[in-house]
Amino acid sequence: MSLNGGDATPPMDAILIVSFGGPEGMEDVIPFLENVLRGKNVPRERLLEVAHHYELFGGVSPINDQNRALIAALRSELDAAGIDLPIYWGNRNWFPTIPEALRQMRDDGIRHALAYFTSAYSSYSGCRQYRENIAAAQAEVEGAPMVSVLRKFYNHPGFVETNAEHVRAAYRQIPAERRNAAPLIFTAHSIPQSMAVNSLYVAQLRETCQLVADAVDKPDRQLVYQSRSGPPSQPWLEPDILDTLRSLRESGVEDVVVMPIGFISDHMEVLYDLDTEARQLCAEIGLNMVRAAAAGTHPRFVRMIRELIVERMNPSQMRPFLGTRGPSHDVCPVNCCPPPMRPAAAMKATTTGNVTS
Repeated sequence: MSLNGGDATPPMDAILIVSFGGPEGMEDVIPFLENVLRGKNVPRERLLEVAHHYELFGGVSPINDQNRALIAALRSELDAAGIDLPIYWGNRNWFPTIPEALRQMRDDGIRHALAYFTSAYSSYSGCRQYRENIAAAQAEVEGAPMVSVLRKFYNHPGFVETNAEHVRAAYRQIPAERRNAAPLIFTAHSIPQSMAVNSLYVAQLRETCQLVADAVDKPDRQLVYQSRSGPPSQPWLEPDILDTLRSLRESGVEDVVVMPIGFISDHMEVLYDLDTEARQLCAEIGLNMVRAAAAGTHPRFVRMIRELIVERMNPSQMRPFLGTRGPSHDVCPVNCCPPPMRPAAAMKATTTGNVTS
């Protein structure tokens, strides 16, 4: 898939890691959040509230070091497989930015990069917006390389196996006599329903949860959501993780395993929303919460990225998947994952029958 057109398609000669970005010190926090919220009708009070989350960690988002670790692990994986492709890194909201990455690639003579998004699922913010970010950067950087995108990997065996192994490790932290009674709670980032209804986000999440639960033989599982940021008047995906934890304790549950299936690394929304806020609630209500690790740099997960790269460079290569949905597409349809409608527009579309699923 070329994001900047052209008749000829040069061979892929680089890898581009595309991610969200995050501050690396207290002086970065407000400018970073202003980048994230630019063009959105978010009260200043909410920005300052989120800024406080970063203050608890010295203003440093873990996502940057996690991406550096992933790049280092992928470099070793590619080298071991004899794949001599340079790896670049660009972020949506903070340095190194996507335009900086494309400019460096151009200067290095790169003509066609293969992009890996740090998001396993299809949604506007997790896929299409990154493609728009790349297209905008290409328009800004004269002579920027072409960019193709790896397929979504929510049902790839490597992603499922990695998460299943982390779930098993979490259950081993619960006393043996209580493990079978402990439910498995999967969490993902909540998004506006107007975004969810026009994407495969929920369907893909449910498929991954089913695959991981089956792999660990845990039928007692549930998908819930976290990190909601919209106004109360705007419908977002539910139920919320905190409400779910309260309900479980009220029903007599003593232990619970929480798996952040919607994330690929233990970044800020995992560290704050789960390891800080949810853990504090569990301490208050007497619920033993064990949080499973995200995929991170698990060797099977890193090998999965290498497999995705190889299959895209060699069209005859097998495209492994688990479940019933098949491998995701390489080239997104024109109307794939449209941006969410504003609340007023969403209401109008609902009343006139224009909302599609």
